[in-house]
Amino acid sequence: QLQLVESGGGLVQPGGSLRLSCAASGFTLDYYAIGWFRQAPGKEREGVSCISARGGSTKYLDSVKGRFTISRDNAKNTVYLQMNSLKPEDTAVYYCAAVVRIPYYTDLAPYAYDYWGQGTQVTVSS
Repeated sequence: QLQLVESGGGLVQPGGSLRLSCAASGFTLDYYAIGWFRQAPGKEREGVSCISARGGSTKYLDSVKGRFTISRDNAKNTVYLQMNSLKPEDTAVYYCAAVVRIPYYTDLAPYAYDYWGQGTQVTVSS
């Protein structure tokens, strides 16, 4: 059974850091582009970052550029999102998602992804 599980969320003060993990089970991530998305209450889900299947291409939402870094370790079947200099507006439920694509494909559109995790809450507050 194909499954994605996010972890690493929590409560952090503004300016702090968190590292989210997206672990896959039931399939190998080698051929999948992975995206990180977030959804705040009353807002639409938005793409935060994505990484191609081979890791050679990445894309970021403008508001997180220079603060967030996406990476993947295919040997561990896991994708990470390092979040630094967090702001209250980063508060949301964060999801990872996967789609089979050519090695350098990246896309921040939620509709482009087939498989989704359950999400992890990130709260940035003093």
